[in-house]
Amino acid sequence: MIRINRAFCAAAVWAILMCSEPLFSQSGRPSTPVKFRSITILTEPKASIWIDGVGWGKADATGRKEIKTLSPGQRQLRVRADGFREKTIPIAPTQSGEVKIVLMKTTDEAELAFQEGERLTLSDREKSAAAYRRAVSLRPNYPEAYIALARVLTEMQDPDAALEAVAAAKRSRSALAEASAVEGRIHKENGDEQKAIAAFKRAIVEGKGFQPEAYAGLGIFYKEKAESAGALGEYEPEESNFTEAAKYLRMSLKQLSGAPDTAVIYQLLGLIYERQKKYKEAIQTYEEFLKIFPNSSDATAVRSFIVQIKKTMAEQDP
Repeated sequence: MIRINRAFCAAAVWAILMCSEPLFSQSGRPSTPVKFRSITILTEPKASIWIDGVGWGKADATGRKEIKTLSPGQRQLRVRADGFREKTIPIAPTQSGEVKIVLMKTTDEAELAFQEGERLTLSDREKSAAAYRRAVSLRPNYPEAYIALARVLTEMQDPDAALEAVAAAKRSRSALAEASAVEGRIHKENGDEQKAIAAFKRAIVEGKGFQPEAYAGLGIFYKEKAESAGALGEYEPEESNFTEAAKYLRMSLKQLSGAPDTAVIYQLLGLIYERQKKYKEAIQTYEEFLKIFPNSSDATAVRSFIVQIKKTMAEQDP
């Protein structure tokens, strides 16, 4: 089926990424539905929020952020606001309700330069890169700033400088999973498949199995290989690569645990199942999407996907 709004590209997923029960088991069959809990974070207005390194957006103008789809288990909550020192606290396995995070003002010039770099990322990448460089000049052992610099340089299509920033991040802190995930992205965009796969898999090992960005990167890689094989009429490689893509995207979804930007990955996974003619799995994926994102701008389109799949199933099996 070819429908509008189905041309998901790697850039859309990379914008995401800066454990719950999986949607499907390793066999591809639906598993027990995800059970979520709700927490409300109370902190500084417009503060940025991460849980286990996954971005959940910003607090509102009153400093309030409600998260309704947090999976069970021990979590690490990180909060950062302009002009304040960032803070990380644990969230207990069954904790729910309000979580208050008090941030302290900072005068640390390196931290303030890093925050400036973040503010400028979408509006002026050159100035953003300059701010990150200022941050690491003030604090040479600043892996987060090196990683952020690598991401900006990648968007600026300067892979050599981006890889240098990744190397600097790793010198600052060994076994840095996020740095390896960014390295994988750089190699992938350079067309160096083997180095990309190695970096993504190294990121997963360094993250002790938790690295949703690397899993997403592998999923996109194998999806693109499948599509290339299909375009050449090589149907067995197409099927095997789609199977690999689905496996890795499921793991990414599992670890992202309902974070807002998983919407794109749900749709990518659903599309893969459709192309494999695994219609029941596609419907389950889209229904999970609608459960988590009922008010998404894509919700109407996703409901139409389900209707069309059911129509196709009925036509094939009257």
